[in-house]
Amino acid sequence: MATNSTWTHQQNKKFENALAIYDRDTPDRWRNLAKAVGGKTEEEVKRHYEKLVEDINHIESGGVPLPNYNGGRSKVSNLMDEEQRLKYLKLQ
Repeated sequence: MATNSTWTHQQNKKFENALAIYDRDTPDRWRNLAKAVGGKTEEEVKRHYEKLVEDINHIESGGVPLPNYNGGRSKVSNLMDEEQRLKYLKLQ
């Protein structure tokens, strides 16, 4: 099934919410995520996730300057894996 590879703000929000529910140990994770987002295939959801992980790794490696809110970098990113960070950011 060919679908649009553009992601709307609403689809991204649904994706983020679904990631908080369906972690890496969830059976049929990509199917569940695709169903939660709507209008995306399992492969599109998986590629979107891989791109998100690449972006997070790029930011954490210093490739993107972070704002200096408290005079220093938060240590939260050093303590959590990529999915835990997504859950943490969602709660903020």
